[in-house]
Amino acid sequence: MEDPVADGKLVELKYQVIDTKTKSVLTEVEYPIGYVHGLNEILAPQVTAELEGKLPGDVIEVPIDCNKLFGPRDESLVVTDSIENVPEEYREVGTSILMENAEGKTKTFIVTRVDDKSVTIDGNNPLCGREVVFKLNILTVRDATEAELEHGGPLDADPDISEIVGTDQKIKPVGD
Repeated sequence: MEDPVADGKLVELKYQVIDTKTKSVLTEVEYPIGYVHGLNEILAPQVTAELEGKLPGDVIEVPIDCNKLFGPRDESLVVTDSIENVPEEYREVGTSILMENAEGKTKTFIVTRVDDKSVTIDGNNPLCGREVVFKLNILTVRDATEAELEHGGPLDADPDISEIVGTDQKIKPVGD
């Protein structure tokens, strides 16, 4: 008999995030991700709760209102600046920039638009304002080992993702 998803179980899965309005796939995780259920949350709590009791081979769909998950879109987090004020390494759409405010709090902004005169960055979560469905394919459910319980997931969970994200993805370290 197969083990269902429950606390202390190592769960490996693949998933897609699908926009309900456009039916387009916004994110797809093709390499299995793993976590120890009940110990750490790698997915939204609403998604994790829906996995409880499911079995390997199950495919489930969990609708999410991202306004509830991430809050409403905040247009004050969208900033456009003259291109000459922006370092060259941040002039590519999709580039992540970790920003720090005067209080020392950090927030990731994404470059969303670049033209000859300006660069626009957005600090909203890309899913803000959307309704999506998480489509999850459960691959493995088993008792987590002691080492996995300490680690919070599989110990060999460091795949080579350079082909997926591209080697040109840039993230600005805090303090730079």
